Amino acid sequence: MIEKFLVSIFLSLLVWRSVDETSPFYIPEGWPEPSYYFEGNPLSRAKFELGRSLFYDPILSRDSTISCASCHVQFSGFTHVDHPQAHGIDGLVGTRNAPALINLAWLDQFNWDGGVANLNGHSINPITNPKEMDNSMEDVLKKLNNSPYYKRRFQEVWGDSVIYTPYLLKTMAAFTVSLISANSKYDQVQLGKEQFTEQETRGYKLFQKFCNSCHTEPLFTSGQLKRNGLSYDSELKDSGHKMISGKNKDSLLFKVPTLRNIEFSYPYMHDGRMKKLKEVLQHYSNIPMIKSKVSKELKVLKKPFSDHEQKDLLAFLKTLSDKSFLYNKEFMFPKNER
Repeated sequence: MIEKFLVSIFLSLLVWRSVDETSPFYIPEGWPEPSYYFEGNPLSRAKFELGRSLFYDPILSRDSTISCASCHVQFSGFTHVDHPQAHGIDGLVGTRNAPALINLAWLDQFNWDGGVANLNGHSINPITNPKEMDNSMEDVLKKLNNSPYYKRRFQEVWGDSVIYTPYLLKTMAAFTVSLISANSKYDQVQLGKEQFTEQETRGYKLFQKFCNSCHTEPLFTSGQLKRNGLSYDSELKDSGHKMISGKNKDSLLFKVPTLRNIEFSYPYMHDGRMKKLKEVLQHYSNIPMIKSKVSKELKVLKKPFSDHEQKDLLAFLKTLSDKSFLYNKEFMFPKNER
């Protein structure tokens, strides 16, 4: 026990040695150590602010019409709510719902299929995806290096007047890794500052019994790939992690999403097929317990949730809403832009 405590203290010191005190990143009280390798990308306020500028700038896309924020809108938990699948350049529609960008420092795989293992390289995917930004890293760097504004800002952060791919990707990660949501009613209850209602308490107990193995506290995701009983969509033709590994055993494996701010991050599931949380709860009340369709964690659902239980669960899930995160001015479009 003492050894684990000492290791935890050591890891905390490593993190904070690589995080400037002006950076907005922090580790919430009682949370585990993040898995992000901060020593490989030390955080500072200047790097965060540059990453924020890039996140909201359509300059990254082929025709300068699409930014990261086009699909990752802050008030919905940095996802979008107006269509099931992400819309990209030229009005093209993808096959998946835009994932929420919340508490990424604690995850070690990204995208619905787990196809990205390092947050520092994550931005390459949307930039080069033909249905998203449809650009090349070569063209992005050319545009940035032709911009006196960005050349000056990268010089300030990296001490180099030439913008290279690692500078760009790590700068983007400095912003997204700082998107921490840890101030919901649930968090206040855990800190002893608020109390659940009777209905929320019943919902919390149901959650701990049936949901926590995949949507693990306090992140409300295990970060793992699971099969949750959804049927294969013959139109979208998305087989999940199998598209990465090529193995049949990985068919329909998708990353467990966080439930933080779930009240505002609709539509739900990897392809946005469900518009309301009630539909999600009904799905988990009626999924067939077939080994090829569900992961072992769902075997605990031996009977459907009653209407009352679904209402209790819904009441608890709403305690995960963190409006201080959804409307945090530090994460909004920077007003002091060019």
